Amino acid sequence: MKALGRYGKLLEDGTRKAADATGNIWHHLRTAPNMADAAVARLAQGTKVYAEGGHDRIFYQTFGAMPGEQLRKAYACYLSTSSGPIIGTLYLSTARLAFCSDSPVCYQGQGPAGAGQPLECMYYKVVLPLSQVKTVNPSSSMRNRAERYIQITTMDNHEFWFMGFVNYDKALKNLYEALQHRDVHVHRHS
Repeated sequence: MKALGRYGKLLEDGTRKAADATGNIWHHLRTAPNMADAAVARLAQGTKVYAEGGHDRIFYQTFGAMPGEQLRKAYACYLSTSSGPIIGTLYLSTARLAFCSDSPVCYQGQGPAGAGQPLECMYYKVVLPLSQVKTVNPSSSMRNRAERYIQITTMDNHEFWFMGFVNYDKALKNLYEALQHRDVHVHRHS
């Protein structure tokens, strides 16, 4: 009976985790303006990670490396911007928090000719040294509790909102741990 009870508990935990993962993936895809584009972007990013040799290599190619820096985690998510969510990857290293869009973001040039300027495209990047991150705050939509966000506030009070995480709980946990580790490291060396 005891073994059956343990097996039942394991099955229940596994079922709950599978349901959570499915919900997170579904929400990740629904966050995009176009669900099919989001699915294609995820497949393209997965192919790129595989072809380039992993998240570590992409992180160092995209952002360079600081002495002694190591990539801890990479999370598929969106960065909320005034023009809508941008799909990409949030990287957490031992020194920085960095985001890069999965594909170039295009916008109309702002030269003197105005609307006649050519379209400019570039990857959308955000780089925050962990020493400049003040807070990490979880949040969710009042209308839909499944829509969860992570607000990052910097020491100079800039806010960055990340959403649509495939692994929200793990991302939040590792961001908290990175700040705790940073604080312990700072106190040891002050």
